[in-house]
This record gives sequence, structure tokens and C-alpha cells, in this order.
Amino acid sequence: MALVIAGERSGVGKTTVTLTLLASLRRRDRLVQSFKVGPDYIDPMFHQHVTGRACRNLDPVLTSEAYVQQCFTRHSQLSEYSLVEGVMGLFDGIGHGELGMGHGQEKQKLTDFASTAHIARLLDLPVVVVIDCSRLSGSVAAIAHGYRSFDPRIKIAGVVLNRVGSDRHLSLLKDSLEPLQLPILGVMRRQDNITIPDRHLGLVPTAELPELNALIDRLADLGDTCFDWQRLLPLLKSEPLSLSASASLSPLSPVRIAVARDRAFNFYYQDNLDLLQQLGAELVFWSPLEDAGIPKDIQGMYFGGGFPEVFAQQLAENTSVRHAVKTAILKGMPTVAECGGLMYLCDQIIDFEGKSWSMAGVLPTSAVMGGRLTLGYRRAVALQDNLLVKANTTVYGHEFHRSHLTLTPTQPLFETSRYDCEENMGCEGWGLPANIHASYVHQHWGESREIPQQFLKECLKVASSGTWI
Repeated sequence: MALVIAGERSGVGKTTVTLTLLASLRRRDRLVQSFKVGPDYIDPMFHQHVTGRACRNLDPVLTSEAYVQQCFTRHSQLSEYSLVEGVMGLFDGIGHGELGMGHGQEKQKLTDFASTAHIARLLDLPVVVVIDCSRLSGSVAAIAHGYRSFDPRIKIAGVVLNRVGSDRHLSLLKDSLEPLQLPILGVMRRQDNITIPDRHLGLVPTAELPELNALIDRLADLGDTCFDWQRLLPLLKSEPLSLSASASLSPLSPVRIAVARDRAFNFYYQDNLDLLQQLGAELVFWSPLEDAGIPKDIQGMYFGGGFPEVFAQQLAENTSVRHAVKTAILKGMPTVAECGGLMYLCDQIIDFEGKSWSMAGVLPTSAVMGGRLTLGYRRAVALQDNLLVKANTTVYGHEFHRSHLTLTPTQPLFETSRYDCEENMGCEGWGLPANIHASYVHQHWGESREIPQQFLKECLKVASSGTWI
């Protein structure tokens, strides 16, 4: 048993409700494991800040249905309580048919594939629906009834009424819901003093919020009084389940991988980092913003996504690091760079104000920020052997950025298309020099362990050649 927090649509306060629950549980010294449906990086940062445990993504597109079940079972067993935050509205997923097959999924059309409802069915978990009540009263019953009856396979445990304005407003909501006999598990009033700032790609990450601990304390205060804990705690309780043995990994010889992690680069799936460590890698975390150079005695580099455009001036001013990164790559250092990491390897980043900032200068192109959002799951077919995969290999990933490159690579890594149809999204990704893999496509390696294995094998070549940077 565990609980899924779903919304009737995006923007109803799922994350706030989830963080309020987590904060109140942690104040009670409860050990709680959180999960996030979908490819999101930023919400899991907030979860981890509250719980002290890495949040795990549950995404059957990036991995598989079986991996989602295995991941949830494995990590929920290590805690007293488990909580899953959904994505968008409860039934908002993607079309999934024969064109979108990946990782051995059965060939049937599911319009809510990868939705919160899909994950709830896969894990057989009850769902709490968060309803934004700020602009409704009696209609709340129609919304709740519709969500409870739409898919009989979904077990709706109750609702949380969010943004309730007054006692009179609450009375109207309760009167409307009473005939449904659907439990009201929480009531959250409008909170003017609880806001999490956002910007062009969602919430501002935790590392940039100096007042975050005070905000979490206010959420914990709110959670202590706004929820029906007598009903919620049994639903949140993690129960021991039988866990089938997962395929063991054979560690390679030890290598040291420099992982850029600071305010500019912080988009990493914890499962990816875990896989690297399980395969024998020592992860050396460092900051292209603050450090004077790259870590010593490394055989590989990993630049995740993030917000290099926000910190472009500071990155540009750290010339010693930019030059060291370029020198290491040109000497043959195997390097993975995703989205923000790709931008850092370019000649320049041109920010939203049109200002140009010098970057590492490995890729002969510039990343230009703009208003257009590139968003969605991708099916990517490798056009050539590269650092991570062989030619004609299909991988699944996700794009989420507001930048574009001024020049496209002459020998791109991938031909990409939308996951749910044949719409071609063009070619992308840089693999020259041959020791880099720079792409806008974020990948989760959980179902494709051969990818980190291949990366580390290339890093081992650096170690065996005696090339220590």
C-alpha cells in the first residue's frame, strides 16, 4: 500500500499538497519514500529536500511498465511510508499504439499511457484527487463523481479540497460532496504566504531558494492541521511485498567520473547515478560555477541538464574551467552532455536578453534562448556508432528546453520522432569528437543498462592508456 496524489488537471496544487504531506510526515520523524510520475527533474528535488531521500521517477516511456513496478517495489520497501506525486491531470497521458512501441509493451492503444492513472493501475495503488476549489462550489461534486466513475479500475480513496476561501465556501463544498460519500481527506485554505517561484521551465530549483527551509516549515505547520491523518496514515503505509530478483550487474574496473552538479547543472535521474556506481564508477561531484578546475585523476565527465543560461555570465567568467573542459575533451576524455550540458559545450550561450557568453567551445555552434518551448517524448534512432550506443539502436528520451542551436551537426547522433506517432522531429545530437555524446534528449538508463556500461568501457580505455586528466 501507498498513496498517489493526483490532480483533476495541471496547476491545481499537486506539488504543494505532496510537499505538505511529506513535510508533516518528516516532522513526525517518519521515514518516507517519494516518487514522481513522468520525466520531471525539479519536483523530485523538492521531494528530496524534504525527505532526505532521493525521489524516484516512474515513467514507462523512458523505461518500461515492468521497470516502474520493480523500481517502486524496491524503494518503497526501504521506508515506512510511500507517496507518489502524479503528473498533469489524473488521466492525461499520451497515445500509445503500435507506432509507439518501446521496451516490449503490449500492442494495444492506451490513450492514458504514462498518465497518473496508468501508474496507479500498474502499482495497484489508491488515488487522492486534488481539486482546485477557488472558482467552484456545487460543481465540485460533478468533478469528483466524474473522476471516480470514469475508470472503475482506479480506486479513488478521497479528495483534497485546495484553495478553499472561507468557512461558508467549505460548507457549500461539503454539502455538495455529501451524497457521494467520498472522503474529504484534506482541506487546504488559500495560502498567500506559501508560494514557490517559477520561471521558463517550471519551478525554480531548490538550490536557488535560500528561504526554502522556512517554506517547508510553514507547509509542515499546515499539514499538521489540514489533513485527516487517521484516514491517511494507513493509506500511506508501505507494506512488505515480494520482490523478484533483478538482474545483477557485473562491476567493471574502477573509474572516476566527474559529475557536474551545482545550480547550473542539476538535472539527473538518481537511477542513472546509481547504475554508474553499481558498475564500478566513483562519482566525483564538482561545480563548473565555483571550482577552479575540473577534478583530478578522472576518466570521464557527465554534464546533466539544468539552467546554464541563468548562470551564463558566471560560467563564462570561470575561464580556467572552460579551458580545462575543452582541453580534456580534445585529449579524448569520454563526455556525456545532456541538454544544459550540451549548451555548455557550445561556443556561446545567447541569453533571453540577447547577450552572448563564451562557453567551453567544444561544439562549433551557439545555443540561443527563445520563447519557443520544445517539449515531448522522443523515439531516437542512432545514425552512427557513438559513445553510448551502436548505429540503428533505438532509445527513448524526453526533450524540454527553450533554446536552439545556430548550426546543426554535419553528422548528427540521432534521427528523432515523436514517441506516439511517426511525426519526424529532425536530426540532432553531436558526436564529434567521437568521445562526446551531446544531445538535447534526456535519457533514463534504467531499462538500458548497456548504455552506462558502454560509457564506462570507454572511460576504462582512458585509464588503461595512462591518460589521467
